[in-house]
Amino acid sequence: MTTIGLLGPQSWRLVLGLLVVLVLATLAAEAMYRRTRSDGLRTTLVNVRQRIVAWWLMVGVLVGALALGETAVVLLFLALSLVAMHEFADLMPRGERDQRVMVWIMAVLSPLHFWFLWQHWYGMYAIFIPVYVFLFLPVLLALSGRTESFLHRAALSQWGLMVCVYALSYLPAVLQLPVVFRDGKAAADGSPVGSGGPEAGALLLFLVVVVQGSDVLQYLWGKTVGRHRIAPTVSPNKTWEGFVGGILSATALGAALWWLTPFTPWQAAVLALLSCLLGFAGGLVMSSLKRDREIKDFGTLIPGHGGILDRMDSLIFAAPVFFHLTRFFFAG
Repeated sequence: MTTIGLLGPQSWRLVLGLLVVLVLATLAAEAMYRRTRSDGLRTTLVNVRQRIVAWWLMVGVLVGALALGETAVVLLFLALSLVAMHEFADLMPRGERDQRVMVWIMAVLSPLHFWFLWQHWYGMYAIFIPVYVFLFLPVLLALSGRTESFLHRAALSQWGLMVCVYALSYLPAVLQLPVVFRDGKAAADGSPVGSGGPEAGALLLFLVVVVQGSDVLQYLWGKTVGRHRIAPTVSPNKTWEGFVGGILSATALGAALWWLTPFTPWQAAVLALLSCLLGFAGGLVMSSLKRDREIKDFGTLIPGHGGILDRMDSLIFAAPVFFHLTRFFFAG
């Protein structure tokens, strides 16, 4: 297989595997839908079919961006971050939503953060939002002259920016990790580590497949053998059986995909386990936020899944920790 953009032979092997899984899932869901006569089951299968179609689109968009190169990936996640921030802003009561702050976040601060990322300026994109922007936003709110619910309004804008922009940006940042691959080279053509070599997309695919796979596997295990709910008032569909089965299965998947990474099989398993646990925590936290606002989904952009935040909640918590653990322990 030839190298296209950030996708080399190893990455294409994984993409081919994903396509096979999607084809089999599509055929299985269609066959079950045609054979069932139960209205309740048919309704469930309609949702499953919507989810599978959405997965086709999401895989296609990510692979397409990786094939176009790092700039396309950065622009893709900037767009996703802005949509996620818009979904988050829609949760704020009108009296707590500061229009000027949102304009600054959407038009200036978020693009500037991603520009630092695109420039590979690690020292700046790592601290720009947690330090400078966190100090800037309360000042901007104070200058507005409104003092009612000041702490609440400041916390909402800061939390939204942290979750929707900062944490999410660590997914494209994975492309820049200064890691040494199994053969001691960053890329087959000898290009330097972290410069966007042919296999730079492999580690990002590893993280996305493992964490999103954990979500799917937890859902399947929960539907199959789930009995005991973890947090019924937060996420009624999450069960201990689904949690254990899904996490262990996704950890095994991560170990099996070690060849995509600079890790040994056991290291890949450990990082997959930590990423899946953080992904579960992210889903639980974001579900709590939805229950607080009495909504089912953050949006309707992705049929069967909800909004961008509904689909990315697990990656939001997993990506920053995965990035820094890999950078700290596997830097070349």
